[in-house]
Amino acid sequence: MLKNTLTILFITSFFLLGSCQEPVIEPTQVCTVPPSTVNHPKAALFQGVIDKYVQAGLPGIAVLVRDGNGTWVGSGGKADIQKNIPLLPCHVSKTASLTKIFIAALALKLVEEGVLQLDEKITKWIPEGITSNIKNADVVTLRQLLNHTSGIYDFSNNDNFYLALLNYPTKKWKQEELLEFSYNQDPVFAAGTSSGYSNTSTVLATMVIEAATKRNHAALLREKILNQLGLSDSYYYWQEALPSHGVAQGYFDLYNNNTLVNVSSYNTGTGNGLNGLYSTVYDLQKFIDALLRNKTLLSQSSINTMLTFDDLIENRKYLGLGLFKDYIDGNFKENEFGYGHRGRDLGYSADMFYFPNQDITVTLLVNYGTNAKSNLQYTFTNFRYDIADVAIH
Repeated sequence: MLKNTLTILFITSFFLLGSCQEPVIEPTQVCTVPPSTVNHPKAALFQGVIDKYVQAGLPGIAVLVRDGNGTWVGSGGKADIQKNIPLLPCHVSKTASLTKIFIAALALKLVEEGVLQLDEKITKWIPEGITSNIKNADVVTLRQLLNHTSGIYDFSNNDNFYLALLNYPTKKWKQEELLEFSYNQDPVFAAGTSSGYSNTSTVLATMVIEAATKRNHAALLREKILNQLGLSDSYYYWQEALPSHGVAQGYFDLYNNNTLVNVSSYNTGTGNGLNGLYSTVYDLQKFIDALLRNKTLLSQSSINTMLTFDDLIENRKYLGLGLFKDYIDGNFKENEFGYGHRGRDLGYSADMFYFPNQDITVTLLVNYGTNAKSNLQYTFTNFRYDIADVAIH
């Protein structure tokens, strides 16, 4: 995730750097929407929520809800404001940190195959030249990386990373380059004594996967997760090319003056486990249902491992291994929680949750960044709550 000082850094530097960007996300075109359950009894309510928050300023929204009445999909707003292209559920959008649950699933597949062990120290796989520079890295295990109990400093809390991002906005970051922003930084806590979200840990997890398999983690993700589940509209940038014209543009109110700036091409470290997956609401629903509802991707033992939760870290949100137990920031009842992940990036936001007690799946993509502070940050928070509220109640 990005930190809140990002806005300030961008404001001071954007004019200097805007002219030297190389476009990565091409102008968006209209895509084809598969048939939907138009007679869903909550169709008008769902669409009403989308329309309300597009009117409130979110540029584009796509939502899928699967429940006992079928699957409803809807959208509103623009995928490309400049080209006046409407955002449709078939548009591909950046899922940000939803990528982490895909990487965790991949790691557990490799555990099931006997390639990895969750409780081995990562020093077995990662060179001392790296682990000796990252505090706690000499003692942590793969499990602690994936369930965020490593205590390792999160490189995304380092202002120097954002300065580098501004200097090289479309840079295709390598794992070691991101890790350098964690070098010699104090840990947040002693390994295994608490929990705390760390993008550095996920980068290290991809390195463990690659060392153990002697293969690129992106190729493994494609082979063992994306292809296996038939996720034909999912892409792992920059390790894979994005479709030439089907990706929604991403926006952010850089100046907090209600003016949206296209920030699609800023690469916030994508392609290194922490983020980088681009997808549709359809593919996200296929994935989370295969993982947690239909249980066709991993064994029950692996699922139980993912659903082992540690400390409460925010308002009724618990960290598991690669996922959250999440009450959507709301006053939901004790049995009204979703398993899944949140995604927040500079120009994009996403949610993907399966509510086991209600047997409901909700996936949503918004082409507006909500990790850094802006006037629309809480608009998005209210939107995700309202969609979940209508879906659950």
